Amino acid sequence: MNDSAWLNTLSHFLEGLVWKDIPEDVKEQTHYVLMDTMGAVLAGTAEPEFQALRERMVAGSQGVATAVGFQQGVAGATAAFLHGTAGTFLEMDEGHRVARGHPAVHVLPAVWAEAEKRGASGLEVLQALVAGYEVAARLGGATRLRSDMHPHGTWGVLGAAVGVGKLRGYDAERFARLINVASSLSLATSKQTMLQGATVRNVYAGVANQLGLLAADLVDSGFTGERHGVETIFGSVVSEVFMAEDMCRDLGSRWEMTHNYFKQHACCRYAHGALDALERVLAEHGDLSPEEIESMEVRTYHLAAELNNRAPDSMLAGKFSIPFALATRLVTGASTVTSFTGEAVRNERALALASRVAVVEDPALTARLPHQRPAQLWVRLSGRELYAEVGYNRGDDVDPYTRDELERKFDMLAQRVVPVDEVPALRQTLLELEKAPTVTSLQPILQSAGCST
Repeated sequence: MNDSAWLNTLSHFLEGLVWKDIPEDVKEQTHYVLMDTMGAVLAGTAEPEFQALRERMVAGSQGVATAVGFQQGVAGATAAFLHGTAGTFLEMDEGHRVARGHPAVHVLPAVWAEAEKRGASGLEVLQALVAGYEVAARLGGATRLRSDMHPHGTWGVLGAAVGVGKLRGYDAERFARLINVASSLSLATSKQTMLQGATVRNVYAGVANQLGLLAADLVDSGFTGERHGVETIFGSVVSEVFMAEDMCRDLGSRWEMTHNYFKQHACCRYAHGALDALERVLAEHGDLSPEEIESMEVRTYHLAAELNNRAPDSMLAGKFSIPFALATRLVTGASTVTSFTGEAVRNERALALASRVAVVEDPALTARLPHQRPAQLWVRLSGRELYAEVGYNRGDDVDPYTRDELERKFDMLAQRVVPVDEVPALRQTLLELEKAPTVTSLQPILQSAGCST
């Protein structure tokens, strides 16, 4: 066994993780995380860049895995890559505030592809998702990635690998080897891609899922990793801090799945505080015309303050711009997928208002991370000033969305590629996946979504 005490403890936990022993609230949350992630994946497959990429990727690919919208089987690595990529396109996938990233979209696509290959049951998929999520979220929280890095594709590789390893029935020793091998496959991703709206950023999670499958194949083929691979990669290469004690703190009693957040605003989570504050202003004072607003000022934590682009020129850039997020909410009356399309980003009224929004860091608000995501908003009109602030963002474990809200979100996303009358049954199947003898039963509806041939 590896001589890292934390890795030994974690590996034995993963080996012994059994679905029937997981608390009921965690099981319920896992179903909703799975449903929410599948909704984000399905909706993302409607984007033209994704569809063009899918056609290139599936050409000549053979296998038993499903690529949503493609009516033939493909290789598992191809499916994992495509679904991880699709799930990040619209910025609607769930996340974890302490991990500072999105565990589920880094784990589920690889797990699903492996499950189809093995004919695994829904229960086995859920069990593997919990295992991979637990590792990904804990590792994200135990590290401090370099400030220029994007979190996608980093610690998520290990989560994907662990989920696959769980389906393959790994023992503790093999989990330890897997985690060390996977650590050396972590990507070094640039934050500037998201700030500039460079859509190569959308493939990071897809590559992480693909690499998770590769890591398991390497272990099963006899490859080995650095003995302290996690400590090296996340303690000195992509991150300068690795807090090993956080990897096993309250292991088995604190479940990271229940400390996640879900999204309703179709943009970066760091913009949600400002949007939530705007919703409070509108709830108190009524609708506001963009033209009557002289200026807006947002004070927030340092990560959110980086989203200060007043003139985004693409859908992705708009999703990473607080000025545009506030402006499009007021112009379109919403902050959902349609408020951040390429057409919406070219809306002259929204861009004019965005040019009057200032976003600045307040060190006192930065100090409230990671447990809060605070924002203060001033809306200045002729002769009066409106103000609101938030500490926690809607959708996290402190201020969660209702189950009905999450189910309506899934329906809205799925309807982009699935016939409206088929969506309720798909949603219910995902929420009851524990009962499914095999996830391959979902292949017909997934393959026909969007009707690609």
